[in-house]
Amino acid sequence: MQNKWALVTGADRGVGLGLVKVLIARGYHVFAGQFIPNNGELEQLSELSGERLRLLPLDISDEASVSSAVEAVDAVTDRLDMLINNGAILGDIKASIQDDLNFEEMERVFKVNTLGSLRMSNGLIESIMRSDSKLIVNISSEAGSIGSCWRTGWYAYCMSKAALNMQSQLIHNQIAGQGGKVMVIHPGHVQTYMQGKLDTAGALTPLESAEHILGLVENRLRPDYSGDKLELIDYAGNTLPW
Repeated sequence: MQNKWALVTGADRGVGLGLVKVLIARGYHVFAGQFIPNNGELEQLSELSGERLRLLPLDISDEASVSSAVEAVDAVTDRLDMLINNGAILGDIKASIQDDLNFEEMERVFKVNTLGSLRMSNGLIESIMRSDSKLIVNISSEAGSIGSCWRTGWYAYCMSKAALNMQSQLIHNQIAGQGGKVMVIHPGHVQTYMQGKLDTAGALTPLESAEHILGLVENRLRPDYSGDKLELIDYAGNTLPW
């Protein structure tokens, strides 16, 4: 059997690290996008996994870094079964329209959350389309849903995730007729460090979220899967409004 290859961005911790762990457990060979150097847990996992896990220094907001990562993937395999665009940052979550907004920070958030995933998908699309799975998984958020929006702040994060959702639809429109697949998934309220400290109010651990996400992926890859409409779904498979 041929090796199954997956790439996960933002694999240093949280949901990204959980996805790497579950993918390895399910038989994949994994490229892990590493933003934080000398990450102890990720590097320890690499030592235990041998050639099943390859660490890629990766800043998805930087074109040169993405190009280097794509070259590193191409040097190992000519096809990528699954790209999981997970890397994201939060930005300010308090300021409303009646406050001073930090537009420079917003641009940084968009460079990561929206353009970062697009850089990765664009750079790897030929490898993805040469695989059997032909799958791009974009980790979005309920915060990007316009139809269910309740917040008065979170400008950078909400808008960048809404833009990611549109990006996903555009990619779907292009590759669906060629057998390509796109999934857009809200990972749930996860106990992560996105706010600078552990969010203990999260209902899910990163590993639990990752298990749910990859369960949805496995269902999408079944030969008898019938549905060609792209939807924003949560970790439990529920459809959320765009």
